[in-house]
Amino acid sequence: MINLNINTQLTEKILTGFIRSELNRVGFKRALLGVSGGIDSAVSLYLSAKALGPENVLGIRMPYKTSPQHTLDDAQTMIDALGVQSMTVEITDMVDPLVAKFDDVSKLRAGNIMARMRMIVLFDQSVAFNGLVMGSSNKTELLLGYSTIFGDSAAALQPIGDLYKTQVRQLARHLGVPEAVISKAPSADLWEGQTDEGELGYTYADVDQLLYLLVDQRYRPETCVEEGFDPTFVERVVHRMRQNHFKRVMPPIAKLSQRTIGYDFLYLRDWGT
Repeated sequence: MINLNINTQLTEKILTGFIRSELNRVGFKRALLGVSGGIDSAVSLYLSAKALGPENVLGIRMPYKTSPQHTLDDAQTMIDALGVQSMTVEITDMVDPLVAKFDDVSKLRAGNIMARMRMIVLFDQSVAFNGLVMGSSNKTELLLGYSTIFGDSAAALQPIGDLYKTQVRQLARHLGVPEAVISKAPSADLWEGQTDEGELGYTYADVDQLLYLLVDQRYRPETCVEEGFDPTFVERVVHRMRQNHFKRVMPPIAKLSQRTIGYDFLYLRDWGT
């Protein structure tokens, strides 16, 4: 068993400092995020409140008509416990008219519409609140491409993007996230009964171990098999990582000039600040 334990106290210090410095760098003091009642948005919410002060954080609940009541209740419990600002924006009346225009809308397409509608709400409110949108994607999801491009993957900052799901759980306990949130089955709340692991076909605990070897330790797939991982499992995960790499990078630009953005015109994010 690979040890994925983290120093939670140090991790909290680094991530709260990251949030403060990145906001200050671009002239912001406030942040907002969608609060789903799940563990990832919970950790981002707790980190943001600690980094900026609860008065400078806006948590937004964005339920669809099939959203379980317990997710709304869990989200509100955390919002109340932290004392952050909050609002609830029902997205059903925004999503359903588009879904109704097509006879063949699958669960996947409807789920993508919901994810993108939630991000529309967040970026609209970012102007009203004068804050940056905080993301809640973890390293496991980003590597597997388990997100909706320009939906839940769209954010100004991704504070937990370098933590595997199993590490997010460790940090959640350290931060005081309710156990009911930590222990519930992870779900993107896209349709009734939907769970992350049900869709992926494997557990976060198993895939985190493999991803750590492939990414952090730079193991070749065949070496992972030698370490005891099932060859089919390794092949599926590697294929998914490669297939979804486009979600992790900016859209490519066709090169026509001497200095093309992304090729020759290369600066770090903090250039000019």
